[in-house]
Amino acid sequence: MKGDDIVEENGFSVKLSEIIKTFKLEKIYSTDEVENREITTPDINRPSMQLTGFYDYFDNQRIQVLGMVEYTYLSKLEPKERLKRLEMLFSHSIPALIITRNLDLIDGIKELAEKYNVSLLRTKYSTSELVSSLIAWLRKELAPRITRHGVLVEVYGEGILILGESGVGKSETAVELVKRGHRLVADDAVEIKKVSAISLVGSSPEIIRHFIELRGVGIIDVKEIFGIGAVKNTEKIDMVINLEPWVDGRHYDRLGIDDEYTEILGIQIPSLLIPVKPGRNLAIIIEIAAMNNRQKRNGYNAAEELNKRLMRGMEGQL
Repeated sequence: MKGDDIVEENGFSVKLSEIIKTFKLEKIYSTDEVENREITTPDINRPSMQLTGFYDYFDNQRIQVLGMVEYTYLSKLEPKERLKRLEMLFSHSIPALIITRNLDLIDGIKELAEKYNVSLLRTKYSTSELVSSLIAWLRKELAPRITRHGVLVEVYGEGILILGESGVGKSETAVELVKRGHRLVADDAVEIKKVSAISLVGSSPEIIRHFIELRGVGIIDVKEIFGIGAVKNTEKIDMVINLEPWVDGRHYDRLGIDDEYTEILGIQIPSLLIPVKPGRNLAIIIEIAAMNNRQKRNGYNAAEELNKRLMRGMEGQL
């Protein structure tokens, strides 16, 4: 897939059955029909307010979780009232109800799950453990995403997204970086997910994972040639490097005082424009760029430090 298209992808979902499998949830009541229900929101709800009868702004698309707090409240109710409150919750067509801490089943709750055809599940984990883990997992699976033509490599722990026109040398640079001990994440097509308000994670489509196309050579399997340590399935994107053929007479930044950014899925990622011409070792340049980007993130900017020294020198001459 050679080209510079950006393909936006929306409306992702995950089957409830996949959540059950991933988190090893005990199935108290479930059927193939309800396990095939699509979950479309990463948000989870603890229905404390709903159990008191408050259903304004209730999102019935969210998975519901009952923990110790909810159980303690329900235990103080008369049995008939307890079932009445639970039935009201089940009647809102929720996708699933998960009981945490392996708490004992409330009398009649399984029958309500069967009546309204709602998956009733249980886990040994505490409520906070389950909710935090499930939200993080769902945010990754349901994250907004695009597929972008480029190369993603891990260099000194930094995720570097290399962009540029076809034939500019992205794949060749990636191979050189792998030879120097760094790791390939994706070549040609990079699937980018927005996993949080400040984070992007990139990966390769499974069908081309670990493969690189080198013009004149063909397709190579990086994992087979360089070993399992030369590849990685996913990596956070810390920096974007744009490669372009060198244009004589064009001004290129030589000091790096002004920071540049590339916007992807609404997030600003630090970026550089690196001109390409014979004799430039792009692999070494990208290694230095990765280390310099880490220094900047840790509070040290070499260009600013040089500028301060120059200013102090000028002040000393006055």
